[in-house]
Amino acid sequence: MTDTRRVTRSARAETIEGEEEEDLPYRIELWETRNRKVERVLARAAGSALARAIFKAAQQEYPDRRITLRRGARLIAEAP
Repeated sequence: MTDTRRVTRSARAETIEGEEEEDLPYRIELWETRNRKVERVLARAAGSALARAIFKAAQQEYPDRRITLRRGARLIAEAP
């Protein structure tokens, strides 16, 4: 019975994660110091105004680091 519960929870988690990505199309990304790859996604947002506010806050939090704002593969903003 425990195995069934684990499978059900796992399936639910996958569905929620998939939906979250579609519902939150904007990503604010923090890049490694050598700018080779994304270190981590700082935030996701549903709308452009919120995404830009988060991007601006991230610039203040990490002034010397590369930060990008994307919607899907499209680059919207980049700093520095």
